[in-house]
Amino acid sequence: MTDSSSETPAATGPESSAAPESAAETLPSLDGLPRRKPAAKAAPRAAKAPKAKAEPPAGADPITDREEELADALEAEVEAEQARLAAEAEDDMPLTLRERGLLLTPLEIARKIVDAAEDKKAADIVLLEVSELTSMADFFVICSGGSERQLGAIADGITEKLHEEGVRPIGREGGSNSHWTLVDFGCVIVHIFAVPERDYYQLERHWAKAKTILRVQ
Repeated sequence: MTDSSSETPAATGPESSAAPESAAETLPSLDGLPRRKPAAKAAPRAAKAPKAKAEPPAGADPITDREEELADALEAEVEAEQARLAAEAEDDMPLTLRERGLLLTPLEIARKIVDAAEDKKAADIVLLEVSELTSMADFFVICSGGSERQLGAIADGITEKLHEEGVRPIGREGGSNSHWTLVDFGCVIVHIFAVPERDYYQLERHWAKAKTILRVQ
């Protein structure tokens, strides 16, 4: 009697070889179900080599290229010359009245005020420098008038004269009956007194430490 178990042939063919491959492609998991292995990452791409500069075409004309360079240089030179001429023309333009006023120094403004007061026959004109004693102004101009009408005329004459120079007052105090008119130009303050009021307030004595720049009797 023949033993059938010994004669059973070993499994061959594709079915027997598939098992190991399937086991290699799966991984065990906690729930007992097979899991596929993650796919292997692709190898990084090699860096591309930099492109070589394109060579000028063999038929390029060097004379034409040189002419273009010369034309560009000439155009740039013309533009620079036009810009220079425009800047010179702008410098030659007359200044506006306000711009002229901004160019005046406080001392120049004060001297113009003295000249305007003198034109209106103001008496005993004194210019004091007070910049080291107070921050309210750099200079005081003190003068006297013989009447209320003359006080107003002196104040108006100073205002008109400075307006022609591009300088305007920022304030004016005192009317026709106040006997004391003050015109404030910011850096210069003008005090126009009637004679009795000037003797009474003695402004020069109060600012005795100020430097006297000039006095016109």
